[in-house]
Amino acid sequence: MFVPTQVSQLPLCLSSLLSKQAMAYRGTIILFFLVSLFLANSNQVLGTQPCRPSDIVITQSRTNKVVEGKPEYAVSIRNVCKCAQSKVFVQCYGLSSVESVDSRAIRAVDGERCMLGGGRPISKGTPLKFKYAWMTPQDFPVISSTIHC
Repeated sequence: MFVPTQVSQLPLCLSSLLSKQAMAYRGTIILFFLVSLFLANSNQVLGTQPCRPSDIVITQSRTNKVVEGKPEYAVSIRNVCKCAQSKVFVQCYGLSSVESVDSRAIRAVDGERCMLGGGRPISKGTPLKFKYAWMTPQDFPVISSTIHC
């Protein structure tokens, strides 16, 4: 029985078949690599980030201080996600207050939106705080943020 020892001794069709199998093997390896890459980055690819803008929690309470006849409110902004969030925008409709508000904590950017912390990242465990005085408490729903994981 004849046993070929080199590819050149194989019949042409068998040589072609082995070449196709080698290409298929390479293709499988490349596909495996791409799938691994996809799974490693699936949070960004699928849009399922571990954080959402709703992970910015804003609470406020009265301070029992009155400024020009208006009650003062203390606002605390916390990020409850492990990832920092920057460029956090809230709805504020101009941020009405009879006392000056710390512009490093919140600043109106137009008639409807305010930016928190000057756009800098807000990390878990580092709350942002400010006070304002107005007739009624204002809502500060989060509109958008940029998540850094």
